[in-house]
Amino acid sequence: MNSPANITDPLVLFMPSGKRGRFPVGTPVLDAARQLGVYVESVCGGRATCGRCQVEVQEGNFAKHKIVSSNDHISPKGAKEERYERVRGLPERRRLSCSAQILGDLVVDVPQDTVINAQTIRKDADTRVIARDSAIHLCYVEIEEPDMHKPLGDLDRLKIALMKDWGLKSLDFDVHLLPQVQGILRKGNWTATAAIHKDAESETARVISLWPGLKNEAYGLACDIGS
Repeated sequence: MNSPANITDPLVLFMPSGKRGRFPVGTPVLDAARQLGVYVESVCGGRATCGRCQVEVQEGNFAKHKIVSSNDHISPKGAKEERYERVRGLPERRRLSCSAQILGDLVVDVPQDTVINAQTIRKDADTRVIARDSAIHLCYVEIEEPDMHKPLGDLDRLKIALMKDWGLKSLDFDVHLLPQVQGILRKGNWTATAAIHKDAESETARVISLWPGLKNEAYGLACDIGS
């Protein structure tokens, strides 16, 4: 259970949602967003490789919210974030929220161009709060290479990595994936992205698709046939 926020902890305001909260110094911005229910995408599990968790720090004195926000109130770019910026590029003023840590009061903007999979409600739902709780998630993992001293197959090592990195208690694979695992892991140089289905009522998750390396997007189709 998280300890209650201290009045001296930095105050963080997320825009455009307007959600706010206090968090201990050193808390990753992504963790703060998740605790407040602010939707910030992340596929790579906080490894600073997918780039989907970008945010912008707003600078200035926000008198209405009693917050003085500054880039000095967020940690400098670390090695992972600098590597991402060097390899894939990072727009000016953007930070990766999985790597950036809270050092002081902040106003953080979640750019809408990074929100790809957010749920969109096409009906007026002012009287009902609808939480985004998808049963399918994309999960990126890095798998140990084969080792003659550790007699585990590719499927076993993949399963261990997914359960460890994504907190899964039990995991199954769709049968059609079993003959593909070996080739996919080698093509991805021992990295892969799995589409995992897990119902809230079930302890067991299931891998329904698998791709080599990092995959940022996947598309599906759902039909409501009514009653």
